[in-house]
Amino acid sequence: MTFPKDLEFNSEFMKALEIMEKSQQSVFITGRAGTGKSTLLQYFRGNTKKSLAVLAPTGVAAINVQGQTIHSFFRFRPDVTLDVVESLNPANRELYKNLDTIVIDEISMVRADLLDCVDTFLRRFGKKPGKVFGGIQMVFIGDLYQLPPVVKPGEKVLFQEHYQSPYFFSARSFQEAHPAFVELEKIYRQRDEQFIGILNRIRNNTASEEDLELLNKRVIPGYLPEKEEFAVYLTTTNENARKINQKRLEMLKGKEKVYTGTINGDCSVADLPTDPNLRLKEGAQVMLLNNDSSGRWVNGTIGQIVDFQKQKTGEAIVLALKNGEPVEVEPYTWEMFEFYYDKHEHRINTQKIGSFTQYPLRLAWAITIHKSQGLTFDRVIIDLSRGTFAHGQLYVALSRCRTLEGIVLQKPIRKGHIRMDKAVVRFLTEYQYKIAEANLPLEKKVAFLEEAREKGKTLEIVYLKRNDEKSRRIITPLEIGTMCFQGKEFLGLRAFCQTRGEERTFRIDRILSLQYPKRAGETP
Repeated sequence: MTFPKDLEFNSEFMKALEIMEKSQQSVFITGRAGTGKSTLLQYFRGNTKKSLAVLAPTGVAAINVQGQTIHSFFRFRPDVTLDVVESLNPANRELYKNLDTIVIDEISMVRADLLDCVDTFLRRFGKKPGKVFGGIQMVFIGDLYQLPPVVKPGEKVLFQEHYQSPYFFSARSFQEAHPAFVELEKIYRQRDEQFIGILNRIRNNTASEEDLELLNKRVIPGYLPEKEEFAVYLTTTNENARKINQKRLEMLKGKEKVYTGTINGDCSVADLPTDPNLRLKEGAQVMLLNNDSSGRWVNGTIGQIVDFQKQKTGEAIVLALKNGEPVEVEPYTWEMFEFYYDKHEHRINTQKIGSFTQYPLRLAWAITIHKSQGLTFDRVIIDLSRGTFAHGQLYVALSRCRTLEGIVLQKPIRKGHIRMDKAVVRFLTEYQYKIAEANLPLEKKVAFLEEAREKGKTLEIVYLKRNDEKSRRIITPLEIGTMCFQGKEFLGLRAFCQTRGEERTFRIDRILSLQYPKRAGETP
């Protein structure tokens, strides 16, 4: 497996790898859009010495990580419950007994009840029966500020009576396992600090009127993109995306061509990355759905069909990419895998259970915000004509674009478009506070601060507010003691903040870490 030449092993990346590879501790790895979560997963998978299974909550997500869905791997029915799991009798028990690690990608979409079903199953059939998750290391990867779990109206009572929220972190098994926490912080998708700041504030619902005013300067009524722009409409519903694509396809002159894909073996049509019957025309804007072995495109690259060429082996679809390079696209085969235990090699392997062959393309004048997850674009037209209806939807849409200038809004963004589930914020802050307390108890933290104050030394701290806003500060402690804000007393630290150039007050229990600043040239 090859990896990007500019792969950066930053401190968070290394911390995550250290936990995954050199321990059996479970871990939750999160990070904002564009921080390299997928790259980390690819690197770990390609280099680990552990027996590994990579899972995802949906078929499309599973194909993207060359893994299995959670339901497929454990042989769960769609309506699986804890009672059902307790009566299961799997044929391939050795598979589960020989696993070291299970990675679940897009963990934000996994419901609490499903994760408890996984735990119940592994307590029976894992390598250490009776232990949480069967003694298997669990690696949860995803951003809770993005896609939430799907809960049907009739299922809401389940979470009202049995769980604090539908999210995986409300599962009893997660709380018992108490995974480590790693947040990837460096953003690679965007470079403009002002835009990154706005995205962060949209993400945790602290956006100001000034932020919205700046975003709304990108409202361009009646905007019609040029062909060369490869602009993509991001919509909130499948129906809107379908209508835009169909209308734009019908507007093109020329004969429509239909390409019929081939399905072999165990493949669900609902899980396929593109249509089994693909309708295209010359001039159509399409998205490539695979990574080219020669590196000419990646999954998510946008192009325009310029020709259909007959060849000895069939037909090639010729695309013009943004850089002007014409590329010939031939049918591609996606393979569906499942994990199994090889008794002869004494290791976990994968075997093909089905395949789908089709041109790796789909119409891409418009896609849903949901399906844009993980993709990057240079120009997006965001359609909020029906508002937003899901936690994190606006953040996902805006964060797909590399630059603020690349965004076109059809309608102004309002505060009401920013939807954020308070359960997510509460979990992320309280969980990090607990881990910080376990790593450095309050008494030791106070002693460390007192020592720095007495010696007049500066400290580097990581501070987390209750709204999940994290910052790194260089401070000089001035006073430690009981303080009061809005009638509430707390153990506080008054310090001169070199980062802000002024005195600031901090709650000591919200300081996640503190250390003396490293000197230039020192290894982090």
